[in-house]
Amino acid sequence: QVQLVESGGGLVQAGGSLRLSCAASGRTFSNYAMGWFRQAPGKEREFVATISGSGSYTYYADSVKGRFTISRDNAKNTVYLQMNSLKPEDTAVYYCAADGGGRAASYTHAYDYWGQGTQVTVSS
Repeated sequence: QVQLVESGGGLVQAGGSLRLSCAASGRTFSNYAMGWFRQAPGKEREFVATISGSGSYTYYADSVKGRFTISRDNAKNTVYLQMNSLKPEDTAVYYCAADGGGRAASYTHAYDYWGQGTQVTVSS
């Protein structure tokens, strides 16, 4: 069982930056691929970024490539999402997720555990 707790969301102006954190429980954090997803009101949850257990592989949605960076610190059981050059269309609840199969995939059903989400609002 893995518990995930996101933090770092908030209100920011367009062009600004935020860093989200996701702290995980458990002693086998490095065995899990981790992902970030987001869900805007009235829309389906969508993939943002993923990172392998070792951190050597990352993959991004086209909409955030070049602006967002996913990273992890396995010693701290934490995954991060650095978000730069934020746009109003980035406004959503952001969720982190853990994949025990280590797939680092872009689809939601690959992930076994989810956090409660953190709100990110970008004003124009």
